[in-house]
Amino acid sequence: MTITELHIDHELIPILEQVFDPEIPVLSIMDMGVVRSAVIEGDVVKVQITPTYSGCPAMDVIADDIKTALKKAGYQSDVELILSPAWTTDWITPKGRQALERYGIAAPLDAHADKEALLGNKKVVKCPQCGSTNTRLVSQFGSTACKAQFKCEDCQEPFDYFKCLK
Repeated sequence: MTITELHIDHELIPILEQVFDPEIPVLSIMDMGVVRSAVIEGDVVKVQITPTYSGCPAMDVIADDIKTALKKAGYQSDVELILSPAWTTDWITPKGRQALERYGIAAPLDAHADKEALLGNKKVVKCPQCGSTNTRLVSQFGSTACKAQFKCEDCQEPFDYFKCLK
């Protein structure tokens, strides 16, 4: 889903693009795809966000950061956490995928390739440092539960891979 397909008042987009994921500080919540709607209703901005996975501890921080950013812009706000539809890595924008890789985190693959990589059946995860796909799974869990730990066999660097969620 693109930003234009979401229910977001256009004047709010630049404000929300300045709110970043606390676990991946180079990724805005807009590029992450967690903002489902943001509309001005009377004198209050109503924002709906979806967690990247159920129980994600970053959502409280993100909600507080949204309220702070909107308050600085002169808006009162109400932030609601919605669970349906469930967040998917398909909602990460192309700009967000590039930001992940520049930061050193491999962007999620499609669901089939992700399963093959996480089961160790195929070397399809590209190293964000050197671009090689000669990588191996080190651990199903990386720095956070939504990531897996990989190592590049060419440059020998460890890196996180953002797991595909559908």
